[in-house]
Amino acid sequence: MQPEGPYRFTHLLGGSPVGKAWAAIDEQGRFVSVAVLDAAVAATPGWRDAFAGIADALAQSANGPAFTYADFSAAAPWVAYPAEAGPGAEKLIRALGVGYHPVPAAPPQPVSGPPQPVSSPPQPVSSPPQPASNSPQSVSGPPQSVSGPPQPITGMPHAPWAVQGTPIPRQPILSDPHPVSGAPTSALPASGVPASGVPASGVPASGVPASGVPASGVPASGVPASGVPASAAPAASDGGPASGETAQMSPTQASPAEAPPFNPFVASERRIKPSEPPRRPIGLWVAVAALLSVAALGGGAGLWAVSATTPDEPAAAPTAAPTATAAAPGIEPWAAAAPRSPDEHALATAAPSMVFLEVIISGYARNAQDGTLLHAEPFTFSRRCSGVIVNRGGHVLTNGQCVKPSPETMRDNALAGLAKRLVAAGQLKPADVDGYTKGRAATTVFTGRDRGTEPDAKLYGQLNVAIGDVTNGPAIPGTIVRALPLAEGNLALVALDQADLPVAELNTSATIAPDTALLILGYGTTDTEYRSATYTVRSAPVRVTEVDPQSSVYRINADVGVYSRGGIAIDQQGRVVGMLDHDLSLSDDATRLVVPVATISGLLGAAGIENGLGEPDRLYRSGLDAYFAGDEASAVPRFEDVVERVPSNVLARAYREAAAASDGKSSRPGWAVPLLVAAGVALAGGIGMLVVWRRRRNSW
Repeated sequence: MQPEGPYRFTHLLGGSPVGKAWAAIDEQGRFVSVAVLDAAVAATPGWRDAFAGIADALAQSANGPAFTYADFSAAAPWVAYPAEAGPGAEKLIRALGVGYHPVPAAPPQPVSGPPQPVSSPPQPVSSPPQPASNSPQSVSGPPQSVSGPPQPITGMPHAPWAVQGTPIPRQPILSDPHPVSGAPTSALPASGVPASGVPASGVPASGVPASGVPASGVPASGVPASGVPASAAPAASDGGPASGETAQMSPTQASPAEAPPFNPFVASERRIKPSEPPRRPIGLWVAVAALLSVAALGGGAGLWAVSATTPDEPAAAPTAAPTATAAAPGIEPWAAAAPRSPDEHALATAAPSMVFLEVIISGYARNAQDGTLLHAEPFTFSRRCSGVIVNRGGHVLTNGQCVKPSPETMRDNALAGLAKRLVAAGQLKPADVDGYTKGRAATTVFTGRDRGTEPDAKLYGQLNVAIGDVTNGPAIPGTIVRALPLAEGNLALVALDQADLPVAELNTSATIAPDTALLILGYGTTDTEYRSATYTVRSAPVRVTEVDPQSSVYRINADVGVYSRGGIAIDQQGRVVGMLDHDLSLSDDATRLVVPVATISGLLGAAGIENGLGEPDRLYRSGLDAYFAGDEASAVPRFEDVVERVPSNVLARAYREAAAASDGKSSRPGWAVPLLVAAGVALAGGIGMLVVWRRRRNSW
């Protein structure tokens, strides 16, 4: 059965009990090889993470193949390699360490007589097969008959890797592969081949018994269902004999040096019927059509409603028509809360001050005693969280451990990266990773390029919608001014290299008690690709469940995701009453702990920084007050002034257009403006989907 994916699969290159390597062609006619982990194996704990981790590790290794596309969240995860990179898919399946068997170039020898039925199916044995010193013995009956002789392939395109002597060097990667949450439970010896050849359960998820005999009942001496003779299976996962063993060959077996290079696209027989061309993305067009329909209908209804006037007065034209904003806001308060409600008002007040922060840390793992490098190359990792602007000078409050992690945290990240590199090189078993990192912790330090120096750390902030791994515009560089350790509040003060940004107001007199109703804001994402994920501001109404009488730290009943630490809790006036942090008392470390505003004020005071609103901030709040009171005519000029003076306040532009649509002169119903804004959002969403689809198609 062919796997699912955005490719036209031509034939099988090889496989193992846990996955297969395929030759395929993309929509542009380019050759690729695709490694696919069986869906049943991916459902087994540890295999999916190991598959993703090894793919990343191979891409980072000195001569490892860099993949072009991958989907690790699919039911059957897959990774695609360009033909120019060589047999990348086969390398990945081999690296899983479970007996990879390539499909041979020559067709199997025909059977001299008609096959006879086997008297009974073979029984699996309790241990893996041992290498034989002579040719395999025949069994009681010939193999099962096949549906017909294989058909030769004609006119197949030439595979570039068939003549490529060495893999194309990969492009440099900014940071280390991201941590893998787990690995298969089977232990891998130094040679890369598990002791049993199968996962710890004893039977691979693909259904092949531990003895290596396919479930179809074909005897070991016959031709397996895949068409690979039993004698063609390699002795180790890397295609050669295992360490310390001598490969034994039959008299008729040709030496590797005499075998011609294997070309997967000009094999002499068709291994599998090519996949049908991918179907057109009908679902995408339906979704776009639905969004555009909603935009047209909603926009028409909204325009009709806001232009309605009383019978006794002539219709008045609005001062400005609603238009799509040039930049998307980080949050849409009218969609996150009931339209024209106090919650929307509070979210609209605080949201422009939210900041997405990313710190990129790079350094070297050394022996603590003599400074010897444990690895010649540096280890790089990033940390992401939320923050809030507290004055016009560009000062931002955020989580301390996010932007300035402890030396122990950085050391542990470096050791985890080192362990993954050793696993990929076959020098460490996956089951020994935890013991390796813990055993090295006491004797390892994480430093800069020179012994005794600090690791290099670069910090960037983004407003509104943010994208990971962005180090130039619109990202704003920043520096850490001051940080509090975990025991003193776990806060940090950051200075961005840009002033005149929207400011949030602190409520220093806030009284927090159990059952107090609050709103929380913090960045989050739904993307599964970490490096270039898109982040927006999320919000949720919460209630206080517990207040610590000594530290005034309190807990809440909900959160908005792991990246919301450094986010804020606000009252009904949109003022900050606390900062979000991970609750280490919970099993999942959910972001449900709130550092009180008194601790925030203490950090600002110690750094000599004052929380204060500027004139554009007060003008923006005045415009919101007028808008939510129904006085759109007064709100419009105030929002226009804010947009001109603070272009980064995208919400001011959105509310100006909503207020200008009515100008306070029409007897429009309360739902008109939110409907009009929603129609604009639907229109922008439909156009955005078309642009993204177009770009992805051009990149295939």
